[in-house]
Amino acid sequence: MRVLSALTVLAAAGLLAACGGSQTGGGGTGQTAADSPPSAPKGNASAEDVAEEQRGDVDCPAQIKTPPRAEGAPVDDVVGVRPGMTYEEAANVVMCTNDLMVVTGPTTSGFNIQTYGQTLRQGFTARLAEPRVEKSSKQIMEEMQDDMMARSGNAVRYDLAPGQSKWTVTTMGMPGEEKVIAAGREEWFEAGKNPPIAGVRDALLKKYGPVTIDQSNAGQLWMRWVFDPFGRLATETSPIYSSCAGTGASGGVNLSPDCGIVVQAIAVPMPDNPELARSMDVGVVDQANGYELVTATEQKLEQMEQARRAQAVEDASKNADAPTL
Repeated sequence: MRVLSALTVLAAAGLLAACGGSQTGGGGTGQTAADSPPSAPKGNASAEDVAEEQRGDVDCPAQIKTPPRAEGAPVDDVVGVRPGMTYEEAANVVMCTNDLMVVTGPTTSGFNIQTYGQTLRQGFTARLAEPRVEKSSKQIMEEMQDDMMARSGNAVRYDLAPGQSKWTVTTMGMPGEEKVIAAGREEWFEAGKNPPIAGVRDALLKKYGPVTIDQSNAGQLWMRWVFDPFGRLATETSPIYSSCAGTGASGGVNLSPDCGIVVQAIAVPMPDNPELARSMDVGVVDQANGYELVTATEQKLEQMEQARRAQAVEDASKNADAPTL
């Protein structure tokens, strides 16, 4: 077994995994990972003003040049974002889902591959802009104390409220050529507009087709669609039936050349009515093509580094001083 990193990025019998990493940069689709993050705006501002500050120029509907999926191929998108899109296309589609949606990124770590100093955009996150309120040092300290007390009491703290949503998109490729390999979106339904769990199930089946694994129980919906690299739906007798992991808005990604498209959906019921959905998290990952892209990127970076070193040796042989003996 070859372990690539302590970030749960594994390569063994063809397995790669990535977890979330650090982020740099700001919100627009045109900003690269190497750009310096802009200085943070100050002063009170509405959510609309915050979104305008951070989104930059966004054209909707998004113009997509990536070819659509082949006819008969598994449905592989989450609200229009799908593997194979460019980083810029995915960011544009995400921001077009809501006028307040702001992309934060790019994420520049996650897959712990040797980059030899190159900066790869390994994805981005996005969520709705919120009003900016200037806080005094006293208010900040009080909030920190409240958070500490909540954690000590094992209180459940959610990072979304009714009517909010968030995204995690994972990308890989050479700098400026990064493509989507996974995308996840979590949505908390607006208060009073919670759909029936049964309706959520019907909508998922209508979009993604017959499900491979359905482990729904106690009101919570949990479904996974697993396809092999040839686009064939896995059955219970398939060797990949239970070995191909899905993804979601949390962003954890597993990659194996034995797995193809994997779609996963989770719907959590309302505490006071298990027949209604409180939230839904849907993710898609193209494991085989993602695995190939990660390994190809690492190999190309290594080839570039070897060429750089060879050139440095050649230049040194011509220009370096002879050693004094």
